[in-house]
Amino acid sequence: MLGFRINRRERRVPANLVARFHDLPTANVSDVMARMAGGGARLRPMHGGGVLAGPALTVKTRPGDNLMVHKAIDIALPGDVIVVDAGGDLTTAIIGEIMASHAAARGVAGIVINGVIRDSAALRAGRFPVFAAGVAHRGPYKDGPGEINVAIALDGMVIEPGDLVLGDDDGLVAVPFDHAEAVCAAAAAKQAAEEKIIAAIRAGHGQDRTWVDETLKRLGCAFDAS
Repeated sequence: MLGFRINRRERRVPANLVARFHDLPTANVSDVMARMAGGGARLRPMHGGGVLAGPALTVKTRPGDNLMVHKAIDIALPGDVIVVDAGGDLTTAIIGEIMASHAAARGVAGIVINGVIRDSAALRAGRFPVFAAGVAHRGPYKDGPGEINVAIALDGMVIEPGDLVLGDDDGLVAVPFDHAEAVCAAAAAKQAAEEKIIAAIRAGHGQDRTWVDETLKRLGCAFDAS
C-alpha cells in the first residue's frame, strides 16, 4: 500500500568503501560534489562526538510517529545508517535513549532524524552517532503510516536506499551509490592537497594570495591596491 509499506533494499554501499569515507570531512566531500548536496544546517550532531558513516536505510514517517523507525531498527544490517524523514516536525521526539541503545546493540552505525529527539543528555554523553533538528520531551506515537526503503529528501538532498551517508560536526552529506567510489577518490585527493597547504602555512612558507586581487579585478571591483 502506497504510504504504508516496507520495501526491499536492492543495493548497499560496501563496508570497505564506507571505511574509506571515515577520515574524509563532509566539507571536502561536499566540495567535490560541486557543493550541491547537504542535509541542511538544522541537522546537528546530538552525540558526544564521532563520525557517522554508512549505507542508508531510509524511513519516511508521519510527523510524531515512530512505528516504522522501530521496524527499521529491527531489520537494519550492521553498519547501516537509519535516515528518517519525519517531516521536520519539532514538537514530538522520534527517538530517545532506549531506541538509540537498541540500535547500537544491533550494530547500527547511527541514526539521522529530520525531526527531534529526547533524552538528549544521555545521547550527548555517548558516542553513538545521532543527528537531529532539535530536542523535545514529548514522546512519539506508534500508529503509522510510513515507508521503509524509499527515496527521501532532507532539505533538498535526495537519499536513496543504500546511498552513502556521512556526518560530522559540519553536518550531513549523502553520496549517491553510483558515484560513491569516484567521490571518495576525489575527496581524498582534495584532503591530501589541503593538508599540504596547511603544513606549508604552519612552516612559515605562506601561500600565494595573488588570486584574490586577480579575481577582484576580473569581477570589476574598484579598489585602491596601493
